[in-house]
Amino acid sequence: MKSDALNLNILDPDVLNLDGLTLKDLEIFESDSGGQTLFDLCNQSRSEGGARILRQRMSAPWSNPDRIRETQDSLHFIQEHRSVFNKLPSAYAMGRVGHYLQDILPIVTHHNSLEFAINAFSLWANHDTHYRSIVRGIQITCRVIQGIREFMSQAELQSAGGELVQIFQEIQTLLEPPGLAKVPTEEHAGWAFKILRLDQDFRIHEKETVSRLLALIFEIDALVAMADVTRNNGYVMPNVEEGPMRVVAEGLVHPFLQQAVANPVNINQEQRVLFLTGPNMAGKTTYLRAFATSLYLAHLGMGVPASRFSFVPAEQLFSSISLSDDLSSGISYFRAEALRVKAIAQAISKGHRVVAIMDEPFKGTNVKDAFDASKAILERFSTKEACLFMFSSHLIELSEHISDAGKIDCRYFQAEEGEGRLRFDYLLRPGVSSQRLGMRVLREEGVFELLDGRSE
Repeated sequence: MKSDALNLNILDPDVLNLDGLTLKDLEIFESDSGGQTLFDLCNQSRSEGGARILRQRMSAPWSNPDRIRETQDSLHFIQEHRSVFNKLPSAYAMGRVGHYLQDILPIVTHHNSLEFAINAFSLWANHDTHYRSIVRGIQITCRVIQGIREFMSQAELQSAGGELVQIFQEIQTLLEPPGLAKVPTEEHAGWAFKILRLDQDFRIHEKETVSRLLALIFEIDALVAMADVTRNNGYVMPNVEEGPMRVVAEGLVHPFLQQAVANPVNINQEQRVLFLTGPNMAGKTTYLRAFATSLYLAHLGMGVPASRFSFVPAEQLFSSISLSDDLSSGISYFRAEALRVKAIAQAISKGHRVVAIMDEPFKGTNVKDAFDASKAILERFSTKEACLFMFSSHLIELSEHISDAGKIDCRYFQAEEGEGRLRFDYLLRPGVSSQRLGMRVLREEGVFELLDGRSE
């Protein structure tokens, strides 16, 4: 199980580091609109434990290429042998076992046979309700353990790959003697002394073993959910590469959009900065989110919504889309923007492989400052090896000043003007937008007529 690596000061080299703003921008666990989150999309887990493990995975995707490939191999195996995983114990049964292990019930703790017998008789004779709860807990636990044994007996599991290999090996070890070998192969009932001795085993001697078995099944449940999402949505499994930082994709869309227009991505060390222009509503922000979301899913080891996707894993992923001021801390909007750029710069200065997307930065200051700041940042970004940047802006004049910087690729979205309204095709084009549509949008919405008192 992976540790939470959201603290930028404590980096796990195997984990892609994400901060709170990036999680928010990509709508991993929360949505400002109250709509679907990426966790909602991916959470096809059958059990609460599986959902909990999935959430932990989504909080800390892999950065290590080998770990990503191990997850991919596991998902491939699950997809190819999907029916095998239908034989896992039910979510209901596993939940009941969890409650039984944690429930506050009397327990006979003595090991000596005479003392055990005396206390077992007292529990059976004087605590009928508790005793019946213990019996039900034992029965469901025996049923789950037997279900795990039957699941593990399937010959197909011998060819498993990736993370599943270690998971299956640990399950087999836990099921071997002396631990749970004496658990009956059928639902247990009978003499109270035998029942309460088994209860002692489950809730004292082998409690950690049973709990660990449940945790491993939850890990499998989370992997099955990831495999199902990848298959059911027709996502392509990315090609994990090594070497200089790059991301290449065809047919990329955002997973939340229906009938979305697909676009390519090609960002590498020859052109490590993508400078994106175009009018509002043309698709810039959606493109940035689609890129970052797919890259995030790729680091999880899942498939992505594209027809082709290859990438070299990053160590830190930054998004700067939904920044806001902080009145309680006395932080203005522009200072919030400056602090965001500082966080990216600190990660770069420490030598980390960084991918950062910035949507129209420096809106919190005047046009002259915004121009100078954008130019200075773009020029410096273009010199940073082992990093990739996407930078959208309405300051189309920047293109005249960054063309000599090198390592910068200019792309744009545009609006079709005609029939009295603007239309958008959401297709990415090479070059820089020349459209200035702010006044037209205000006229189309009748703003000037309202202010001039000419509306009905």
